[in-house]
Amino acid sequence: MSDAVYSVLVIDRDVGVAADFERAVLGLPVAVLGAGDRAEGIRFYSEFLPQMVLMDSEFDDGEVPLHDLFGEPSALEVVLMTDRWTETAALAAVARGASDLLAKPLDPSKVRQLVSGLIAQAETRRHTQELDNELLEVYQFQGMVSRSPRMLEVFSRVRRVAPFFQTLLLTGPTGTGKELIARALHNLSPRSHEKFVVGNCSALTETLMESQLFGHVKGAFTGAIHDQAGLFEYADHGTLFLDEIGELSLAAQAKLLRILQSQELQRVGSPATRTIDVHVIAATNRDVRELASKGKFREDLFYRLSMIEIQLPPLADRKEDLPLLQRHFLQYFSTKYGKELNGISRRAQILLTRHSWPGNVRELENVIGNACMMAQGKVVCDMDLPEAIRLQTASPHRDTGFMTFEEVRSRHLEYVLKLVDGNKARAAEVLGVSRATIYGMLARRIRQVVQRDNPST
Repeated sequence: MSDAVYSVLVIDRDVGVAADFERAVLGLPVAVLGAGDRAEGIRFYSEFLPQMVLMDSEFDDGEVPLHDLFGEPSALEVVLMTDRWTETAALAAVARGASDLLAKPLDPSKVRQLVSGLIAQAETRRHTQELDNELLEVYQFQGMVSRSPRMLEVFSRVRRVAPFFQTLLLTGPTGTGKELIARALHNLSPRSHEKFVVGNCSALTETLMESQLFGHVKGAFTGAIHDQAGLFEYADHGTLFLDEIGELSLAAQAKLLRILQSQELQRVGSPATRTIDVHVIAATNRDVRELASKGKFREDLFYRLSMIEIQLPPLADRKEDLPLLQRHFLQYFSTKYGKELNGISRRAQILLTRHSWPGNVRELENVIGNACMMAQGKVVCDMDLPEAIRLQTASPHRDTGFMTFEEVRSRHLEYVLKLVDGNKARAAEVLGVSRATIYGMLARRIRQVVQRDNPST
């Protein structure tokens, strides 16, 4: 266990409760704060940021999630205590986020057991955070982060082809990182010390596209008042990244094919040829094969570019990367904005996981960047996320962190069965119900799992 002190805030009108709690945890690395009402407790929480709040149930309004009372931090444990627990009230408290429940007057042995368990959980979270940081280092590749098998295969291909490629095609949806992959190819190639030039074909004006790519001579057209080199000449001896290659006109495609084959170009308005040495990486989010079959893209150019093709998967196909990417962008924007952000709250993570990410990694980067900008504390919470993320429709309990009473009962049954080594008769005795009730709950649970995994049944 670390030497860090685990702090607990006790909110109760009776100041003796905090004293009783402090005596119960004597010898544990725990600092205890006491507050006489909810307003004072919230103020103390904001000032001292304890890891656990022990609050009398009279201060719980029974309406909002318990974590919302304290700004919805990610690692806070909220424990409610009362001298008149009912099963309905207990289930409602757990469903709204209570970590545990304690009966008053406090039983010192139960308090000590509870706090010891929560300290162990805090240590686990701390260790997990350290492991996450180590994973970020392990799964870093040229400024990109992934542990997805599909992306690791992409990284592997980049390493293998970077020393040898002359032309290469990158395909994948918008926002999947095609330019980052292109830069990685350049950085790992023998010409990494030369220029890496980016040209976005969709941003080139139709009338000046050939001039911007291949250059022009003075007088070639109205406004050509002097000779001008194009992107290919500017990238000579280096790498040219042509994004959105599918937007090129057929005339420009013909000239591009000639350059790729001969490494020679002609400026617009000049019969003279110039020899160049350029490696070309083309990228598109369109289906170039389909464009070629419809006559909208030259087949010979497609075959030339796709001698080596690397496809990038959408973020929806690599959801296992979401936690790593979130932490990666959180660290980046924390540094950029000069903030000490150390995590993302549970509910914010649920919202981020639930989103379909049509804009892929670029959209995620923008969302985390915006949230880091809006965050006022040390944790990014759900209210810091853009409205489009917060208001997306979903199941009201499964995707927002809330549970139905049935789910609470089912989970508690699982917990009790583990304690009694699966003995259903003993579990029925502990829960104060009949064995028939236990079997009925288990049967409903099995039916739910079957329906979830086999919707058509």
